[in-house]
Amino acid sequence: MSTTASSAPAAVEGPESGRAFLGLGSVFVYRLLSVIGLFTIWEIAGLIPISVAFPTFSDTMQALWEMTADGRMTDAYGETLKPLAVGVSISAVFGVAIGVGMGLNRLFQWTWEPIFVVLQASPVAALIPLITYAYGIGLTAKTVAVMILAAPIIVLNTYKAVRNASPTLIQMCRSFQGTRLQEIWKVIIPNAAPVIFAGLRLGVAAGFIGVILAELLITPTGIGDLISYHRSVAEYAHMYAAVFSIIVFSAVMVGLLEKVETNYFRPEKKKGH
Repeated sequence: MSTTASSAPAAVEGPESGRAFLGLGSVFVYRLLSVIGLFTIWEIAGLIPISVAFPTFSDTMQALWEMTADGRMTDAYGETLKPLAVGVSISAVFGVAIGVGMGLNRLFQWTWEPIFVVLQASPVAALIPLITYAYGIGLTAKTVAVMILAAPIIVLNTYKAVRNASPTLIQMCRSFQGTRLQEIWKVIIPNAAPVIFAGLRLGVAAGFIGVILAELLITPTGIGDLISYHRSVAEYAHMYAAVFSIIVFSAVMVGLLEKVETNYFRPEKKKGH
């Protein structure tokens, strides 16, 4: 009897695990085919060519390898990541604090919400000259550009997460005579954490856009310098290689943050992945 009982679950789990494996395999295959199809179209479009300034995918990859091998790409990202790291860190610390305050206090919300809603709706490219006038063309100006894009997303996501924390959990805390501080730290913040982290992830993506805009419009340094320089000397394969590296880097970075979010804040989404 014990032998039969122990073998029964294995017979049930087998097909389920097989279907899960095939599902994951299918997703990977479809994504791989999508990427291969895109690069194939890119190669064909460059061979036609659709424009003299549009290189083939193979030429772009060759230029990317060249800039990586001689250290230009590494040096450029070293410059680009400085204002990004500083700007996102400041936005995360103060953005989460302000967002939590807005979610807990109506007066605080009425004071700060209009500012961040306007910042989120503002065209950043139009604000760059004002940033340059106020802070010059150095690290501070680029950090401010990152913060203008990242902070509103972090603040507003945090505010919405705190404001929409589970009323059931809050009432349970109060029914057990929990203090206001315990209600905030042990119920509201943990319940809002998944959405807060999602806001941080989106803030990092927006901050990356901000630093690239700053490098293109304020002063050419980092990846922005590679794009501007190779465009000016008509080395279009190198220019597209720099743009391609930005897309890949941001996609990988956001993907890793999404993985962290799924593993630590949204475990229920693991099965869907």
